[in-house]
Amino acid sequence: MKENVYTIVQDFEERMARFAGSKHAVAVASCTNALFLCMKLYPIGRVWLPKRTYVSVPMQVIHAGGSIEWRDWEWEGTYEIKPLGITDGALRMRRDMYEGGLHCLSFHIQKSLPIGRGGMVLTDNEQKADRLRHMRYSGRTPYMPLSQDKITMLGWDMNMTPEQAARGLMLMDIMGDGYPDQHNEYADLSNKEQFPVFNVH
Repeated sequence: MKENVYTIVQDFEERMARFAGSKHAVAVASCTNALFLCMKLYPIGRVWLPKRTYVSVPMQVIHAGGSIEWRDWEWEGTYEIKPLGITDGALRMRRDMYEGGLHCLSFHIQKSLPIGRGGMVLTDNEQKADRLRHMRYSGRTPYMPLSQDKITMLGWDMNMTPEQAARGLMLMDIMGDGYPDQHNEYADLSNKEQFPVFNVH
């Protein structure tokens, strides 16, 4: 019997890591949170994004302290946020999808694994996975009573709930090896005044 209800989140992380082909997985409240936390692992400067992507992606770049250089990229399923090595994988859900670096997933109600809300970071880097787990949980050590924890960093309240993780585990029982990539007709964001523009290539 589990000693702490929150370890069901750990069960979901471990199962998704095996499914995706990564060594580690870190569950968070949304893919937007996953992207932001990954960006906060780096000294962020100017990053490259496709002109057509979900609107929260450039917002996270700006929230993390970076700026955007728009690129006229065509992409399917995933794309890399360069030069950070972060993959936006919100439209892909299939076995062995992990290809290295930091790979962010979405479990939005309209995605292939529709938990309703939630996201995850896949990685092979144990140190980054451990830091992300602290960052998502107000700087706290996961599964440790607050009275015993020696908090050594600032964090955010971006952790996945046990209820979300339980639904994720249930849905994984019926999804087989996954689904075809999803396709969205994203608007061109390069002309939006909210986002600093440098170059469009």
